[in-house]
Amino acid sequence: MFSLAAFLVSVPVFIEAPLVRTYPWLSLGITPLLWGISRYLQTQTRYQRFGALLYGFSWCWGAGSLYWGWLRWEPLWHLPVEALPLPLMVWHLRQRQQLVGVFFFLGSFLGTAITDAYFYLIDVIPHWRAIMYLEQDLVSVQEMLVQAIAQAQTFSGEVWGVLLSLSLLLIGLLPLFQSQIRQGIPAMLPSWAFMGAVLSTLVVDGLFGLTIGLLPL
Repeated sequence: MFSLAAFLVSVPVFIEAPLVRTYPWLSLGITPLLWGISRYLQTQTRYQRFGALLYGFSWCWGAGSLYWGWLRWEPLWHLPVEALPLPLMVWHLRQRQQLVGVFFFLGSFLGTAITDAYFYLIDVIPHWRAIMYLEQDLVSVQEMLVQAIAQAQTFSGEVWGVLLSLSLLLIGLLPLFQSQIRQGIPAMLPSWAFMGAVLSTLVVDGLFGLTIGLLPL
């Protein structure tokens, strides 16, 4: 469950991102397909837990498609749009339903929120906005990227990067302190999904940060 959740977090980065930029309606249209597959898998005893995980992922995919397809020019809308499924997830949580999917969504959303917080703290939101508006002008985009990288490579940028990375690591490892999860009890599968989502976000962000650190200005 942990490895599958970790894999699903990387899907939007490497698959959805290029798809939604070119074919936003296709990307958004995949969402009900994911719901359907999730529902089918949950009717099969053997694959029920994977269907629940896919259910949480489908909401991440749908919200991401909506934002990056039509609203990506305004960074302030990113978290509100990604949070649209949150009331439903809270309802499922109170009903004790779809817990694997709910915890996957919560872990993924938390990782997104912390990543966005980093962008705000190092003041690269204006660069994000400019890059989205100028995406057809490759020269201007390159200039904006150089400026954003310079911001990230400052002392404060590196300090915030380390602090937020440690926060993600701590949050992602918290479930390990529950004795049940170390014993592999099936009821703890939601915790594994949460850990996979959070720690995979840390890995993706870490690779991004490492790349920035190695780039010459």
